[in-house]
Amino acid sequence: MRIQAIPQWQGALSDDAARRLPAGCRALAALAGEVLGAEVRGVPVVADATATVDGVGHRNALVRNRDAVLAALGPGGPVLTVGGDCGVDLVPVGFARHRYGPELTVAWFDAHADCNTADTTPSGAFHGMVLSALCGRMERRSAPPGRHSGADAPAADAVDRDFDASPAVERGRAVLVGTRVFDPEERRAVAEGLVRHVPPPAEPAAVRDAVADGPVYLHVDLDVLDPAAFDGTRYREPGGLTVDGLVAAIDAASQGRVVGASLTECATTDPVSLRRLVPVLEALGRALEPGR
Repeated sequence: MRIQAIPQWQGALSDDAARRLPAGCRALAALAGEVLGAEVRGVPVVADATATVDGVGHRNALVRNRDAVLAALGPGGPVLTVGGDCGVDLVPVGFARHRYGPELTVAWFDAHADCNTADTTPSGAFHGMVLSALCGRMERRSAPPGRHSGADAPAADAVDRDFDASPAVERGRAVLVGTRVFDPEERRAVAEGLVRHVPPPAEPAAVRDAVADGPVYLHVDLDVLDPAAFDGTRYREPGGLTVDGLVAAIDAASQGRVVGASLTECATTDPVSLRRLVPVLEALGRALEPGR
């Protein structure tokens, strides 16, 4: 197993993201290496901010980071990706979909649904759109300013070539676990069956039933945890999972072949807070164990 640390922050637009997310990423990756006995490799990403373009904050920086992550992926066993914001999973999940085919299921542990698009986002933050991108739904419903005019304006939705996964995760093969905060477009994604939803407390039997057999990718945003269980995130949403509950849900989602995993949105370097995550790291290590 390999651990890669991607200290990207541009997918989040909070005032302190540039300071807290890279530091949290590095601290959590170091702990993961210690707990799992694995080498940590850092992925060099850009440190600067860039403008909002076509509805996505820091678009140009995110594209450059995407290319850096793609270049860092290589042959070998499963990878534990440590972020940074949730956008770090754009390439690892997309790579898994390409490699393992349409049967790939993505178990998305997150307080938020991350299913907005550049048209529907209330903030412009890419970490709230990344699952839509992985499902091939980051398209603009209207022509971006300056790109089309008059008779050549598109009548149908246009693909966002910077972010839309190709091939995309199949409809219904992305499963939100522990999610409790939805914007209107995100509720529509669930209602229309683009993604499925296992709400808190994410009982293991419900998670097991929702995650299909076959290859599985585990995405864990730490804000899926209740703030009383772990307060080292930027977006703290009540009603989340306990550490034990998250571990049980990860174990339940890992009945198939786990082909990759991530741990994202750590915004603390406090050793006491980070140590609360040791059981979660151990669960992800079990899931990624070769020949499990």
